[in-house]
Amino acid sequence: MKNLILIRHAKSSWEAPLHDKDRPLTAHGMQCAHLVSSHIVKDLPKTYSIWCSTAERTKETAMIFAQNINFPLESILYKDDLYTFDERKLEKIIKLDSIGNDNIIIFGHNEAITNFVNKFGDVYIDNVPTTGFVHIEFDNDSWDNISKGKTKKTVFPRDLK
Repeated sequence: MKNLILIRHAKSSWEAPLHDKDRPLTAHGMQCAHLVSSHIVKDLPKTYSIWCSTAERTKETAMIFAQNINFPLESILYKDDLYTFDERKLEKIIKLDSIGNDNIIIFGHNEAITNFVNKFGDVYIDNVPTTGFVHIEFDNDSWDNISKGKTKKTVFPRDLK
């Protein structure tokens, strides 16, 4: 059994003239990250790895979640390859890099996340919103041959307000 949790970064700021990768979270984004992370603690597997895109907004989101779920910040694995908007690249990273991990939480970006959950989950989601949490369970022993999984849980900020 494999469990994958995909979390789209929280709302980021467009105010400063920065490169896309350097955009920080807004205050609202930080609030939503605290809200969702506090709500999902009971839904996490007992053990898991956290992978995160190297974009500033995903790093900030992952740090908020890690603090709220008591995951050591120094154990977050930052992967530049996760700074992608392409679900095929996301799929490739998961299938190739997941050896030894049964449960993975990934902080990443849209369109990759929405398209991935619609390809591999069994519940259609029009758009995974910022700070959206989607848990997919795969009845597989290996990541490299995952196919359609079961969408176990979704948590979106709008559902918690």
